[in-house]
Amino acid sequence: MPSRSEQAQTAGDSDFPAPQLVTPLASEAVATKPAVPVWKHERLFPGTPNQVREARKFLAAALDGCPAADDAILCISELASNSILYSNSRRPGGTFTVRTEVHDGDYVWIEVEDKGGTWHERPHRDSRPHGLDIVRELSAQCGKDGDELTGWIIWARLDLAGDKSHR
Repeated sequence: MPSRSEQAQTAGDSDFPAPQLVTPLASEAVATKPAVPVWKHERLFPGTPNQVREARKFLAAALDGCPAADDAILCISELASNSILYSNSRRPGGTFTVRTEVHDGDYVWIEVEDKGGTWHERPHRDSRPHGLDIVRELSAQCGKDGDELTGWIIWARLDLAGDKSHR
């Protein structure tokens, strides 16, 4: 299974084109970026409206001190709300999963995995941003993976703009 960052690069349904993989020639010097710590958190929630608040609390604790925390929490609130409003996660016994990865000094990855269902992104009659519009505005990249039968994973990458200290 590809890592989340690999999914970001290969996701076919992304707001940004996937970066091109370039293989250097053997004669070219290749600078490698030092490995940065990755902090991962994951939690399963019942697919009920009161769990959106719990998802926000979970992410707030996981991202305590992170400069992207407020934006990530707003995005998770939108994604979790969509999960319990529109996906099969809203059915009796349904669940959704929240995952986050903090790539120290680089970015925060967040995602919500639901139980699938048909995907309809509806236009809004007013000019205010809603749900996924907000996620698109706050994230450097976002997209969806999966399908209506196995479930959707809606993800977002939020850059940390020079932070080197989160754990």
